[in-house]
Amino acid sequence: MEKMRHAEELVREFLVFRGFTNTLESYETELRTDIGKGFEVDKILDLIFSVYVPKFHADKLVALLGFFKHYLSSSSDTPLVSTLLKLEASILRFYVVHAVQCNRNDKVVEFFALYGSELLLRSQDWTQWFAIPYKKNPHLDPEFRVFFSKEWYQALHLSSRNFFSEVFNATRLPALLKVSSEMNATNVLKRDIVHLNLKLSQLQALLDEKEAQLRQFRSMDGSTGSQSNLREETARTVKNSPDVFPTTTSQIGQIEVIQDLAVGELGNIHSELIGSTSCDDSAFLSEDCLRNGGADDASLKENDGDEDFSEVNVEHQETFLGHTSPISRCRFSASGNNIASASLDGTVRIWTYDTSTPVSRNATIYCGTEILSLDWECKSDRLLLIGTSDGCIKAWNVDAKRVVCDLSTTESFPSVLDLKCSPVEPIFVSAAASGGAGSKYVDNLGFASLTVWNMKTWKAMTVLPLGEDPPAITSLCFNHNGKILAAAAVDGMIHMFDMSAGLQITGWPAHDSSISSILFGPDETSIFSLGSDGKIFEWSLQNQGQILWSRDCSRFCYPLNGSKYFRHEMALDANGRRLLVTSSSVRAPIYQVHGNLSGWRTLPHGAPITAVDWHPTLPIFLTGSADNSVRVTSLS
Repeated sequence: MEKMRHAEELVREFLVFRGFTNTLESYETELRTDIGKGFEVDKILDLIFSVYVPKFHADKLVALLGFFKHYLSSSSDTPLVSTLLKLEASILRFYVVHAVQCNRNDKVVEFFALYGSELLLRSQDWTQWFAIPYKKNPHLDPEFRVFFSKEWYQALHLSSRNFFSEVFNATRLPALLKVSSEMNATNVLKRDIVHLNLKLSQLQALLDEKEAQLRQFRSMDGSTGSQSNLREETARTVKNSPDVFPTTTSQIGQIEVIQDLAVGELGNIHSELIGSTSCDDSAFLSEDCLRNGGADDASLKENDGDEDFSEVNVEHQETFLGHTSPISRCRFSASGNNIASASLDGTVRIWTYDTSTPVSRNATIYCGTEILSLDWECKSDRLLLIGTSDGCIKAWNVDAKRVVCDLSTTESFPSVLDLKCSPVEPIFVSAAASGGAGSKYVDNLGFASLTVWNMKTWKAMTVLPLGEDPPAITSLCFNHNGKILAAAAVDGMIHMFDMSAGLQITGWPAHDSSISSILFGPDETSIFSLGSDGKIFEWSLQNQGQILWSRDCSRFCYPLNGSKYFRHEMALDANGRRLLVTSSSVRAPIYQVHGNLSGWRTLPHGAPITAVDWHPTLPIFLTGSADNSVRVTSLS
């Protein structure tokens, strides 16, 4: 079935690419009423033996068998067609026998009136069957006795299963799969060409920019010493620049300046420095600096601990510049094909980084208030949930390109700090807080409310118990089957809930500070927690309270009285071996979990890294920054 769905997706992509919207709509409608049930054997057998025959839907039964005959005839497989004709005759006889057993001779008469002539043309064996509705005890008649036995029915059911399994598992869609393979190879080649051209153009733009800046500052500063310093600084910047270089600059008084140039060298120029920065990678940034998307020299602090982090090996990097204010959240969709990113101006952008992925779902969502949380539906890329600071939870349908539901938490809990969709059930959980904004945001979050919502009715199902006046919950995480929910609180506690019972089953104090982020480990025998003090712990779920692994990333954390807009967070790769953490620096650390290496550093942004995420299956990660950009980095 996985290959079948892949083929269906290829057809969809082709129709969208060509703009055949009416054809696409008809195609989707026919898929919903798929007579062949996607060639799933169990569904086909249920349809025949549990629906069409018991409910006397003779027309639908004949149409279904006719569909399969047409399918096999088009494949020119004569032996299979011959076998299906014999199986069809037996299934139709079972229909007649079942009607007689249910004393519905009228259905037998109706069946032969509709299809009798056609059956006689196929085989004269049907002649005796026309008399069966008029016989007194047909189950005792030697001609029909065997067809009323339980053994014959069981043999028919088993033969049907074996036949359909053989047909659809051995011969299903060979041509489409070959086309799929060829299309994938072509897409990879095209994508590589696009990436190489992009790198070339970015390097050329970088060279042109540096030459222009050199000429500009030579004209502004006649000092020989200053010119010498400028040449050295420019050479250093070019040497240290990554392949994909952020080129955003701030324009003050029509003069562009970049943060590579030390303020001390150009004391007569005063500007908010937003562009590419070469400041210390472990620097802390003030709240005002975060809001403006840049760093001021007064907020930088030296740190000598970066030498154990080598720069990560990058195969390719894409930069998304669609936002106009610092990034607060960014998330890959369930398939990894789509990305949702939110910024401080209250907008969410849905976009794709892969040139082979259709852009039909790209959209901009205007929420009008600060966005605190994002989460994709786990079973598809169709729905995106958005939580805001005014108590709203919006459900955005990416296919319809509209908000399909606009929920509200109670007035007592206006801040939706986190949202998590169940990986199995059509439900999600919201973590809302009673507090509001303040200079010490974590301290003023107030109390918590955990609500379970139904994604079919879009109504609240239950509120998970947290006790009286519970501290705010900042981060949520489901295990793989959605039966366990982990919740992290500002008082440093980790709470575990049994979702089937709706009760808390355990909890323990994990940090001396507020917990900013929580994640289940890859084998789900452990759970990771990140404190606002920068301490990371991996806790054993088999021996509660036992720490399996830990790291201190405090040098990358924001100050304790940091901005209310950004909350420290972390993300695990698909294998659970690399842990990516947000950073007050222009680079983010990637820790190796249970490895010999300390970790790596990402390529630099132009400002602090405020949001991170990993692709669900590939070695690709997201970094959102206060420089208004989001980067997609593929590791080599």
